[in-house]
Amino acid sequence: MKDTMSTELQGNSLQTRSQDRTFFCDTYALIEIIKGNKNYNGYTGFMLVTSELNLMELYYSLLRDFGTSIAENYFKEWEVSAVRIPKGIIQSAMKLKHMYNKEKLSYVDCMGYTYALANNMPFLTGDEKFEKKTGVEFVK
Repeated sequence: MKDTMSTELQGNSLQTRSQDRTFFCDTYALIEIIKGNKNYNGYTGFMLVTSELNLMELYYSLLRDFGTSIAENYFKEWEVSAVRIPKGIIQSAMKLKHMYNKEKLSYVDCMGYTYALANNMPFLTGDEKFEKKTGVEFVK
């Protein structure tokens, strides 16, 4: 099903967002929102941000699973919500990764999680490795 829109991909409009609460979305959350997972419906009305690194993972995942056209469309849609990870967060994130070494957390997830904590944002994810961690909004 390359380069054609799947009926399971519903999209995500970033134009009408509430600024009352901001969530940091990891790649898992972004994909579930795009797929139209009803468990994420309650979050689409809020301001959602992600990192450039999550955007990279999102693009690759969509490219692999749905082709260039879909990957390009969602990249463009989400790039306005992507933040650059500051250098200080990189160091803190790698300390976190080292601390939880046995859990095998991804580099990108450690960066996003640390950024979210530093900016008082809930980290929105369905990744079970983060389910019990502080500051996580866990949704499957």
